[in-house]
Amino acid sequence: MNHYEQYKRMIKFLSSSVIVLLEVGIYWIVWNYYYNTIIEFPFFRRGNWLMVFLYGILLLFFMKTYGGFKIGTLKKGHIIYAQILSCFFVNVITYLQIALLDKKFHSMTVILWMTFAEVFCIIIWAFAFNWFYARLFPQRKLLLVYGDRPAFNLMEKINSREDKYLISGALNIEIGVESIMMAARNYEGVILGDVPAHDRNALMKRCFAEGIRTYTVPKISDILLRSSEELNIFDSPLFLSRNEGMHFEQRIVKRLIDIICAGVMLVATSPFFLLIAVSIKLTDGGPVFYKQKRLTKWRKTFDIYKFRTMIQDAEKMGAQLASENDPRILPVGRLLRATRLDELPQLINVLKGEMSMVGPRPERPELAEEIERDIPEFSYRLMVKAGLTGYAQIYGKYNTTSYDKLKLDLTYIRNYSVWLDLKLMIMTPKIMFMKESTEGFKNEDCQEEGIRQAAMSEER
Repeated sequence: MNHYEQYKRMIKFLSSSVIVLLEVGIYWIVWNYYYNTIIEFPFFRRGNWLMVFLYGILLLFFMKTYGGFKIGTLKKGHIIYAQILSCFFVNVITYLQIALLDKKFHSMTVILWMTFAEVFCIIIWAFAFNWFYARLFPQRKLLLVYGDRPAFNLMEKINSREDKYLISGALNIEIGVESIMMAARNYEGVILGDVPAHDRNALMKRCFAEGIRTYTVPKISDILLRSSEELNIFDSPLFLSRNEGMHFEQRIVKRLIDIICAGVMLVATSPFFLLIAVSIKLTDGGPVFYKQKRLTKWRKTFDIYKFRTMIQDAEKMGAQLASENDPRILPVGRLLRATRLDELPQLINVLKGEMSMVGPRPERPELAEEIERDIPEFSYRLMVKAGLTGYAQIYGKYNTTSYDKLKLDLTYIRNYSVWLDLKLMIMTPKIMFMKESTEGFKNEDCQEEGIRQAAMSEER
């Protein structure tokens, strides 16, 4: 056992405190020695501390939301990206705040130099603390336990984080729980993949008793159970799963948020609409918008609106998913897809009530039917309206398998709240420029793998 494990939380807290204090300190210098000297009515003592306090609160909010504090959890590049994005939004808000206080806009030169100084500190901090964390907490050697189906997909995901995990062994559940437990004592953790529920539960209990940490791939029933309400009205605990969908007041508030956000965003992005429309028109002279049948709540179909990113008649040979280097994609289409700006016209769908700002990704009827032949539970996603952004869109990737998308969408549906919707909308800008969140399928077999990956495994 790593002797530093007991100090992990404290080390993460100290690392987070260091970067917050550095950035707040930079802002304090800029505010105290520049902005507070040029505004018409300067602040004193408590007023100065109030401005610094507000800046710190905004930093904490955005960094917590974007994952800027997740040293040892996210990749170093992701942490730097999350920190810089947080810093950018906080500085924009702060600049507007100062403009409102002084009732005029000042030169942005100083705020830009402040941002550059903070970015420099962020990069130094991220490299230093990641190096320090890796020295104290080296990669864990794990044992993978798998079932009838190969675990290549799971192994690929875990191996992508070689800084944290190393799969040093793999055993099939068929050799028995006792044999697996004898081997597990030589590892620092056990990954429970696609194994029957009975054996999985037995392994979890044995690992718990012997102090061996486990990483478990959840089944759909696990997600439903996790989001149930705990009842303590008897001497035996119960978990209540209501399965009633959103309450009336939640539906009203969600619709109001949809109308307000979609309306404001349509007005704010109207220059982009014009620029993108001209770019597409100049490319091949074809139509600017593309319509396609999609599914929304209770399996209703609607025409989704998108900016056209492919050549005309791209699907004349039938519906097919876009691959990573699809020759059908227009040059301007690659940029639109990479930044997800091709989805801006869906704001019209939101205003019409066919979609929501947040919800599961709207799927094509023919693809949904194909997926549901092997994963009947895929239809559970249709308990709420399809969304412009959503839980699976934020935490998954474009090529995340259908079964994993289902589990992510169910997590959202079962844990819905207005705050969760607002959080996902705030997190959307973060994933717009992350390549792995928009990457296409690498080959034509990926779709079939995504459709069939849950076969034989869900409720055994």
